[in-house]
Amino acid sequence: MAGVTPIGLDIGSSSIRAVEVRRTKDEYALTNFGQVPLEAGVVRSGVVADSAALVSALKQLWAACKFTTKHVRLGVTNPQLVVRETSVSNLPAKEMRRSLPFQVSDLLPTAVEKSLLDFRPLEEPGVNPTVRGLLVAVPKDAVMALVDAVEKAGLHVAGVDLAPFALLRAASRLDAQVEALVDIGAEVTSVVVHADGEPLIVRTVPRGGSEITDAMATRLGLPAAEAETLKCRFGLHGDGSPATADAAADAVRPLLNELRSSFTYLASGERQKQVTRVALCGGGALMPGLAELVQEKLSVQVMYADSAARLRDIRKARERGFDRFVPSAAVSIGLTLGAAA
Repeated sequence: MAGVTPIGLDIGSSSIRAVEVRRTKDEYALTNFGQVPLEAGVVRSGVVADSAALVSALKQLWAACKFTTKHVRLGVTNPQLVVRETSVSNLPAKEMRRSLPFQVSDLLPTAVEKSLLDFRPLEEPGVNPTVRGLLVAVPKDAVMALVDAVEKAGLHVAGVDLAPFALLRAASRLDAQVEALVDIGAEVTSVVVHADGEPLIVRTVPRGGSEITDAMATRLGLPAAEAETLKCRFGLHGDGSPATADAAADAVRPLLNELRSSFTYLASGERQKQVTRVALCGGGALMPGLAELVQEKLSVQVMYADSAARLRDIRKARERGFDRFVPSAAVSIGLTLGAAA
C-alpha cells in the first residue's frame, strides 16, 4: 500500500463522511470528500443496528464520490469507551501488547476479554520501570461489527482509530490555553480536553442533537420534524414565542451539565487544570445561540473549531460545497491526517 493514503471514514448516527488527502512534504492537500445520509436507527451511538443498510450506504458513497482508493482508516466511538491516564510496566511493544490485559483488567468496567485495548504513551519511556500514558478500551463486538460492515462494502480497513483522537488531530489549537474540543453529533458528543495537544480528558457522552430535538418536541407538543426545523432555524433565540426559547434552553441543559461536570472534575483533580477555551464542531453545534449559551453558563471563551485548518488546496472543494461539509467533518479529516502522517 506504499504511497496510498487511506481515506478517513467517519460513520455517525445520521450520516457517513469520508475525506481523502494527499501528503506533499509537510502539507496535506485535500483531494476528495463526500457524505451520504443514514436512515435513523442504522447506527446507534457507534453501534451497528442494521448492517445491510450500512453496507448499502457505504457503496453509495464510494460510487458517488469516486475515491481513488478503497483503503480506509475507520473512526470508532462508543458510550462505553474508556480513556484514562495510568502507568504500566515499561516493556517492548510486543510484550506490552501481550501483558496489557493483565496489567489493566482492574481498571475496566467490563470484562477485559470483551474489550479492545490500546496504550498511548504520554512520555518517553526511557529507563524508568513504568511509563505514563492513556489506556484505551472500547467494546470489541461494536468495533468488529463496524469493520465487518465496511469490509462487506468492498472496502479495506487499513487501520482503526478513536474518533476523539482524530478530532484532536484535526481541530486542536496548540498554544498555552487548556482547550476543550466538543463535537456534537446526532446521538453522541465527543469531548476532548487538551493542553498543547496532550489529552487531559477524553469522554464520549451519549447525548446529541437528536436528544435536543426530541426534548423540544415533547415540551412543545410537536412532531419531531417540526421541532427539528425550529431547532435548526431559530435554536435558543426562539421563533418569537417565549415557550419555544424556554423549550430549547431546557433541552440543551443536560448536555451543558455534562460539560460542566467534566471541566469541574479536571479542575479539582490531580492536574488541577482550568478549561479556558471551548471549540465547538459537529452538526449539533450549529444550533443558533448555542455557542453564546455555553460561553455564558460555563464562563469560558467559546468559538467554532476550524477543522480544515491543516488542509490546503480547498478552493475547488469549496465550489462543491466543502464549507457546508466542514462543520461535521473534523473526525473524518483527523482520521486521514493520522493515516498520512
